[in-house]
Amino acid sequence: MSLTTVTDPLEIVGRHFGESMFAATRYPVENCRLADVGSGAGFPGLAIKILRPDVHVTLIESSKKKSAFLSEVARALELAGVEVLPMRFEEIRPGEEFAKFITARAVGGFSELLLWSRTALSRRGHLLLWVGGEDITNISNTEGWAWSPPERIPDSQRRYILMGRYVGNDDNGARAR
Repeated sequence: MSLTTVTDPLEIVGRHFGESMFAATRYPVENCRLADVGSGAGFPGLAIKILRPDVHVTLIESSKKKSAFLSEVARALELAGVEVLPMRFEEIRPGEEFAKFITARAVGGFSELLLWSRTALSRRGHLLLWVGGEDITNISNTEGWAWSPPERIPDSQRRYILMGRYVGNDDNGARAR
């Protein structure tokens, strides 16, 4: 279905599943609501759901073909607590406590994602980004966000996971989260 450019089965397991499951074991992604922005073929959202069945996962994917695939995988694997939103994240007006974790892997336009995540994250929620080394400095300097040190993904030379939490005041003077 051309859902990913990676086609070698070993690379799919190592890169897609491995990177996703590394995050699920390294960060406290359990018994919570997780929103995966730009889910594509289901990474990291579906892979985390498989490892952590107690997590409620919202998969946000604007491609109708990929959204249909995600829905079919969730149905075929009988995964409870999976919601597929076939739209761009910017179109979603999240309510309070939308997600404790937001994940984004291979998604550009971090400034838009950071702005949206400020309201989509629950109090003390975290954003997990899969980034290249060149993105770390730009993202880490974003005002209002506190970032943990980047963590290199095992067996990767240039890919990292960056975890952050919104701590600043928003434009309306709301208190820190």
